[in-house]
Amino acid sequence: MENILQKYIAKKSIPLVVYLINEHKVNLKIVNERQTKHGDFRALQNGKTQITVNNNLNKHQFLLTLIHEIAHHVTYKKFGRVQPHGKEWKTVFQHLMLPFIQPDIYPPHILPYLANHMKNPKASTDADVKLSLVLREGMAKPGKSFIFDIPMESVFQYKNTLYRRGNKRRTRYECINLSNKRVYLFNQNVEVLPVNQ
Repeated sequence: MENILQKYIAKKSIPLVVYLINEHKVNLKIVNERQTKHGDFRALQNGKTQITVNNNLNKHQFLLTLIHEIAHHVTYKKFGRVQPHGKEWKTVFQHLMLPFIQPDIYPPHILPYLANHMKNPKASTDADVKLSLVLREGMAKPGKSFIFDIPMESVFQYKNTLYRRGNKRRTRYECINLSNKRVYLFNQNVEVLPVNQ
């Protein structure tokens, strides 16, 4: 397991992660990128559990996602079926993540955002816009742009559908789906494909 993890997480975090995986008997599977999630925890019908984490995440995202999912596993084993991101999970996640919030594992410019996130962790790191951007080093994937970088009224593609960017509300952007003319709200850190008009 250590050899596999070297590719995905910071070297200093490996002994801690291996300990958690062994201690809690975690069944970890590293999978190809999924559009809708970075990681997943499942209680299988045979009584076992499985954690999956996307292979395209950078080392900072991967580690946070892995601990997030291990927290689901531990919460499930300890409390049974409770709210997926309720108080039990938050407490477990905070406890498990604490040893990783250090400059040997996360760069100093990420630590304040991570510490702030862990005060009241969200269901998804992408819901925490500031943390999400700093974890990605403020850069969208090649060929894509963050929605906040796209000019007003310009067209973009998201999940094979064309949209026109509209006004920003408090934290989201109103975008018109060009095929059904409905307005959808997009998180400001969503990565989209700009379309030349």
